[in-house]
Amino acid sequence: MKSSLKILFALSVLIGFFTLIFLVPRGPGDQRSLFSAPKVQTVYFADHISPAHAAVIAMFNERHKGSIEVVAVDLPFSKFSTNERKELLARSLRSKSDRLDVFSVDYIWTQRFAKWCEEIEPYFGDYSKDNIILPTLRSCFADGKLVAMPLYIDIGVMYYRTDIIARLPDAAAVEEQLKRSITWDGLLALQQRLGYTGRPYYLFQAADYEGLICNFFEIARSIDRRFLAGDSIDLRSPAARKALRMMVDFVHTRKVSPKSVAEFDENKSYVAMLESDAVFVRGWPNFVENFRKFYPDTSKFRFIHRAPMPHFAGIPPTSVYGGWNLMVSKFSTKKEAAIEFLRFLQTEEAQKKMFELGGYIPVNRAVYADTAYLAAHPDLRFYRELVERGFHRPSLENYTQISDIIAHFVHRAVRGELDPDRALEEAADMIAANRILLK
Repeated sequence: MKSSLKILFALSVLIGFFTLIFLVPRGPGDQRSLFSAPKVQTVYFADHISPAHAAVIAMFNERHKGSIEVVAVDLPFSKFSTNERKELLARSLRSKSDRLDVFSVDYIWTQRFAKWCEEIEPYFGDYSKDNIILPTLRSCFADGKLVAMPLYIDIGVMYYRTDIIARLPDAAAVEEQLKRSITWDGLLALQQRLGYTGRPYYLFQAADYEGLICNFFEIARSIDRRFLAGDSIDLRSPAARKALRMMVDFVHTRKVSPKSVAEFDENKSYVAMLESDAVFVRGWPNFVENFRKFYPDTSKFRFIHRAPMPHFAGIPPTSVYGGWNLMVSKFSTKKEAAIEFLRFLQTEEAQKKMFELGGYIPVNRAVYADTAYLAAHPDLRFYRELVERGFHRPSLENYTQISDIIAHFVHRAVRGELDPDRALEEAADMIAANRILLK
């Protein structure tokens, strides 16, 4: 109920934003006044507007001064979860308003939003195949049509505190293991050695939202590479059962994770890592870059390093893909200008700027072909290797409906409200019956 009220309030704010822009006269000399025909096409772009986003928008606006101006509509992650953003955008587009031109979507939403968006193949031709790294393209199609372009790709990573690992006599060897991907057994064995029994040690996201799905799928896929094969989701499989049991045991049996993880999204888990001095947290690539802009105490950031996700012995490590795609509203009256903005965001220049200022992993092939740039930014090599080993969540039109169900029951299991096997059975039955979960 709280989430629905929050979305309704945000929607009213969004409508108010556009109303002010379009209806309030700015003076006789203002080009957007009611009394003069606008010479500049104003493109409204909805996203989480980080400093990196703001920088590339400013670059574009300067380059197209006098013809196109991109105006940002900020939907910050600090105020809206990914699920809340999804519902906010969907409700806005259902109204068929022409006041939203470009918006970003979590890549798994592309199928759902395709019906409200412009097919953009005619504007790009073979550009995407020649210039964009392959893992990002799969998420840009719906019914065989190109309906989105990637802004950046994400990949699941684990962060760790080097200053805490340094307490071990074999710290260098342990760090080398972490950088290659430590086994889950190896990670758990370090808890006692570090004196973290009964303390927050490994944090993950287990709130009732898509981030929990990423954690769950990541472990299940690490157990059995056949999990999610062919976009199927077998919640009764041994891999699914073992993965959820493991997550529940982290909290209730092994106590490597506090009960509060059941309320964590990414930002909350990062704050908890910093404030409780937890050793590990599962996350996404731009944690430090984003937090450095607003977190009051940056002293610990120099001790936070990245590593691949842990793996099971004998099975190569893997991580789930994330990332955000750009779509053009079918109802936009400025499609050509909107497409011009999309083209700019794909360029090597814009992609490098997004990475340098925000840690957003580039999707443009040319960035990775620039050997001097890679030498100056070694993190890119690390990310590229992770991307090569990553996997997609299912590409299904009703994925968000299915995901909502799985997240609900997995969340309840992590909270200790349902036995893990029962939680998966109930989720599987609800999905099979094509029921919709009302939250």
